[in-house]
Amino acid sequence: MARNGLEVLFLSSEVDPFAKTGGLADVAGSLPIALERKGVLSRLIMPRYRGVRRYGKEEKIGQSIKVSFIENDSYFDRDGLYGEKGKDYPDNLERFAFFAKACLEFLKEKKIRVDLIHCNDWQTALVPVYLKSLYRNDPFFQGVKTVFTIHNLGYQGLFPKVEFPKTGLDWSYFHMEALEFYDKVNLLKGGLVFSDLLTTVSPTYSREIQTREFGYGLEGILSKRKNDLYGIINGIDIDLYNPEKDKTIKQNYSAETPERKGANKKDLQELCGLKVDEGVPLIGMISRLADQKGFDIFVPAVEAILKKGFQIVLLGTGDEKYETVLKGIGQKSPDRLSIHLKFDAALAQKIYAGSDFFMMPSRYEPCGLGQMISLRYGTIPIVRRTGGLADTIREGDPPAGNGFVFSDYQTKELLAATLRAQKVYQNKFAWQKLVRHAMGCDYSWDRSAQSYLELYRKVLGR
Repeated sequence: MARNGLEVLFLSSEVDPFAKTGGLADVAGSLPIALERKGVLSRLIMPRYRGVRRYGKEEKIGQSIKVSFIENDSYFDRDGLYGEKGKDYPDNLERFAFFAKACLEFLKEKKIRVDLIHCNDWQTALVPVYLKSLYRNDPFFQGVKTVFTIHNLGYQGLFPKVEFPKTGLDWSYFHMEALEFYDKVNLLKGGLVFSDLLTTVSPTYSREIQTREFGYGLEGILSKRKNDLYGIINGIDIDLYNPEKDKTIKQNYSAETPERKGANKKDLQELCGLKVDEGVPLIGMISRLADQKGFDIFVPAVEAILKKGFQIVLLGTGDEKYETVLKGIGQKSPDRLSIHLKFDAALAQKIYAGSDFFMMPSRYEPCGLGQMISLRYGTIPIVRRTGGLADTIREGDPPAGNGFVFSDYQTKELLAATLRAQKVYQNKFAWQKLVRHAMGCDYSWDRSAQSYLELYRKVLGR
């Protein structure tokens, strides 16, 4: 592997496989490996949580990417990463201010020089702030650039004004052009203001967050920095999500042997107590049960979808109101609706492989991975046109189309898209053509990594 001379430090509050609560960990664990294949020398730093203690003081991913862990038992030796029982830890500002400063001090102590520091979400947003304040005259960091990635603008790291001194910053940084946000401390805002370049996880989402609807009060800053803001779609691990080699599914298959997929549908139906019927269209969902994920328009549609002849398998947890309603519908129609209120990685793989359709009616979706994984398994997405869903799924005959899409955030529009999907499903020739095309769609990390590499070169002036 040829080196290209770039040395990049990734900072993330979670990295797969060491600690994970969501998609951030997937990105932090996959993107550096994809960049390594392009000759980038990367290393990672994350907190040493209680769950990370089973690993060594330093680990390795990819071929030679070092993962270092910042230790502080009073901050990180806890059951959760950010909170417990649905409540954030009250000292989160202090915890991640410590982490940000400790990362920079780690570099100095170990004499590790990098060209660029790639920060992710509010937990690492103080790093670019510190580099341009506390460390601005430190020769060790001269020339180091920062890239800041927004994975979900809805999570900003908001804290009371009284906690601002815990950042270690002078009060001169608490104003509307810096970290002040409606008289609160906003760590994410610091990353947006002080980073050299900004990215988010899909081109459409990069535009959406500049609007009042999706900007969460930060649309003004994002619009102001629009020339420094880039949307790059996340990728998926095509070795992990590979129906030809997946050991958790009943029958392996490929785009050349899509007929073998049927054995996985039968297995899923049996496992979930549904009526075993190859001809019944089966919808899979793996999701947090929340308004953001579209459950306020999905739940009113469930009974109508079932009456149209569909089966549904749903895996996930979330708002109690949705859990209760869906359990009730499932008890009335156990042979058509199977609800699993938990996280189960093996069942998730079986849903991807055994379903005919994969539904994501999200109100907003910065990137989304489910639709890309389902394509890999020949399971056709039904999605709302927003964020990364808009960038990856298009309706129409192959090769232009690879799924079914609705725009208006309404139950009737979700139903209409589902019925269009059913019509194509009933045409076996058109259906097999669509499945084969879906399985050929390339959403591996390779393309995304190339886009990041070009941005790194841009910000470094190379």
